[in-house]
Amino acid sequence: MNQLPVQRASQLSFDSAPLTHWLVQGLWSEQAVGILGGEPKCCKSFLALDLAVSVASGTPCLRRFAVQRSGPVLLFPAEDSLAVVRQRLEGICAAAGVDFQSLPVEVITAPTLRLDAPKDRERLSNTIQARQPHLLILDPLIRLHRVDENDASQIAGLLSYLRQLQRTFHVAVLVVHHARKDANAVRPGQALRGSSELHGWGDSNLYMRRRGDQLALSTEHRAAASQNHIPLQLTQTGSALALSVANDSSTAEPDSEPSALQRVHQILAGLDQPVTVQQLRKLCALRTTTVCSCLAQLADNGVVSRDSRGYQLKRPLQSPAVSLSAHIDPQGNGNGKHFPLTRNP
Repeated sequence: MNQLPVQRASQLSFDSAPLTHWLVQGLWSEQAVGILGGEPKCCKSFLALDLAVSVASGTPCLRRFAVQRSGPVLLFPAEDSLAVVRQRLEGICAAAGVDFQSLPVEVITAPTLRLDAPKDRERLSNTIQARQPHLLILDPLIRLHRVDENDASQIAGLLSYLRQLQRTFHVAVLVVHHARKDANAVRPGQALRGSSELHGWGDSNLYMRRRGDQLALSTEHRAAASQNHIPLQLTQTGSALALSVANDSSTAEPDSEPSALQRVHQILAGLDQPVTVQQLRKLCALRTTTVCSCLAQLADNGVVSRDSRGYQLKRPLQSPAVSLSAHIDPQGNGNGKHFPLTRNP
């Protein structure tokens, strides 16, 4: 009888490599396609340009998020004038301490680019092949086509072309896209204008929201933990205008729950021996996929190590260690307390 090959899960080969490889740590995974979304006037283009400067120069994005793989960036700004783009890039370089003249960001200067037009698709593909960028930024999506964004079949064809670019040229693709107005009551990804195909397409998605005078950034990844409500501010020093991460303590909600990443870190900090994924899942009361994503991010940051027994912090925090048995009751439920995440000295 003809059968498909199978293997017991516990006998599958072990791969100690991180689950996620980053282009920009915590913000954009390597060779990812995705959306940078948000309502109008919430600095989406400023963030896209900050990513461009960071990847091109190897300096941290927003002076906070490290670049893991630097290289040339190709940018098509469909709305802003070339003079405005130059001014913004120059200001971000000044804020980041980067030499603007040597910055390997190349700007497509064609007046229009239609991703649904075969001729323009060919020109874009040829340009990527010739320039070999690590990151392609298209800003914004609405100016790049004439298909119905609410028609899943039409928008899927356009997204499929961008995915083909990523796979063919091993390039990360970031598309700036608008969210619906007054959509703060729903998840950021669900607030994007058009078909839900746009939300589901992204390997890494970034969402900008404005709450009064405060800007907030949220991240979403296919294979890594997300971050919510990172406070940002647009600051000006002389003629340099750039986004930066705001003071967390001044904007954090006092009674907010810790993120999944903080929760995993907190539990690991209180253990004096390695712990398996399933044990950690029970302690944290999180889904297995969420725990794995958090562990991958912590491993990428060099915070945790893994051996045949499981995971543990490389350098435990300066607090009394608690045995694993003290965290697990007979029913396997976690009862660990949660404390704010702090860095090791």
